[in-house]
This record gives sequence, structure tokens and C-alpha cells, in this order.
Amino acid sequence: MLRPATDDDSPAVLRWRNHPDVRAVSLTQHEITDEEHAAYWAATRETDARELYVYVRHDVPSGVVTYFDIDRESGVAWWGYYLDNDGLKERGELLPAWIEIQRQAKRFAFDELGLTTLEGEVLEANEAVRRFNRRNGFEEIERYTRDIDGTPTPVLRVRATKD
Repeated sequence: MLRPATDDDSPAVLRWRNHPDVRAVSLTQHEITDEEHAAYWAATRETDARELYVYVRHDVPSGVVTYFDIDRESGVAWWGYYLDNDGLKERGELLPAWIEIQRQAKRFAFDELGLTTLEGEVLEANEAVRRFNRRNGFEEIERYTRDIDGTPTPVLRVRATKD
């Protein structure tokens, strides 16, 4: 289930985002400071172009989905997600949660938010996510190089459209 994020979720979202496994596959890989997170959280609350949802698995907050650069007129938005890796690993639920969050987030975007197109980015080296994206109807539409912490890194732009 996805529910709107509240200010009470902010500390958990930062903790999940700063997990080493999450940072390793992110476009921003440094550890996010409390100040950076507070600025991001405040900016998110001040715009209609960004929405945050908490993924709840078996009544436990277990991840976050972000829709951003939302253009409601055209029905296009960018998105990303990450999980509570430690909590889900402890419960033996990381893989099923990973499968479930992406499917729920895509369905939510098209059915609840009324979007027609989801755009995203994935590191070219992240083959597991690339395979999963393809299984869930995302196509790789562009490859480019992006500087990530001083290292030129191949990144793929992906897109899914409402069926």
C-alpha cells in the first residue's frame, strides 16, 4: 500500500536513503546530511510538482516512492523509490518488497495520479533493476554519462506509458 508521507516519516526516509546499498545505486551517492534532507523535505511540501508516498508492507512503513517534475497537464512525471533495506532484510522480505513497491508505484501513478508517462533513471551497471524494469514495461530510451561523485558514470533514462 502507498500512503502520503507525513513529517513523522522524515527521519525514516533519511535513514533509508542513506543506507549504503541505496546510495550505491543512486545518482547522488554521498551520505545526505540532516540539513540537506530538511531542505529537500521542506521544498517537497511547497510544490505540487513533487509527491512523496510511503510504501507500507504488512502494516510496517518499508520504503518511499517519489514522483517529481510532475506535469499534470501532459500527464508526465519522473519517479524513484527505495526501501528500508535493513528492516526488510531482517524480516526476510526484501525481494518481495522490491517487486511489490515498483508494481504498486507504477499502478498508483497511472490509476490514482492520472499520469500517462513515467520517466526514470537507472545506473547502467545496475543490471538487476534494468531487468526488472523491462519486465514491468519500462523501456530504455536514452544512455548518457553523468558525473557521480567525480566519476563519469553511464546512466539510462527509462520510460513506461499507461497501457
